[in-house]
Amino acid sequence: MFVLGLTGSIGMGKSTTAKLFMEVGVPVYDADATVHAIYESEAGPAVEAAFPGSTVDGRVDRQKLSGHVVGNAAAMTRLESIVHPMLRAHEQAFLREVEESGAPVAVLDIPLLYETGADSRVDAVAVVTTTPQIQRERILARQTMTPDKLEAILARQLPDAEKRRRADFVVDTGDGLEPVRQQIADILGKVATMPTRRR
Repeated sequence: MFVLGLTGSIGMGKSTTAKLFMEVGVPVYDADATVHAIYESEAGPAVEAAFPGSTVDGRVDRQKLSGHVVGNAAAMTRLESIVHPMLRAHEQAFLREVEESGAPVAVLDIPLLYETGADSRVDAVAVVTTTPQIQRERILARQTMTPDKLEAILARQLPDAEKRRRADFVVDTGDGLEPVRQQIADILGKVATMPTRRR
């Protein structure tokens, strides 16, 4: 089974691209959705112990938690040391299940793929991109986004140009859905003949 990593900076259209992979039958592991799920369940007690007052009824309150970690590199590292092992366990379970199903390709949708070294766990990487203008318009249209929050998020992400330089494939989302569908078809055609390289 070929494992394709999917990543891209905030506002680039990664989530939409992941849905389009699913539209053509490719199983997709969504790291963000998995974080939400573990915040609602297994991560609660450990996060509360590390950051008192960050949970409500045993579930992580993301707004309260962000007050502890945004702009605090040491706190973010501590949080990641709690959450990342749980995410890896879910990711490995997903890959086992997909491989057993006989699927030829699986996608790991991981926002901080390069930043966390997850590129070593995939066979190729597709980076989703668009113009800086479109990116900023998309981000600032989100009701929960503030300039401070945006700067904190961007500070944790590799620059788009560096991601594109390191990628095996680049998906440009600036011209609508149909060109993205075609790019996905092209990628799937190419990975069908590529060797696996996971470590």
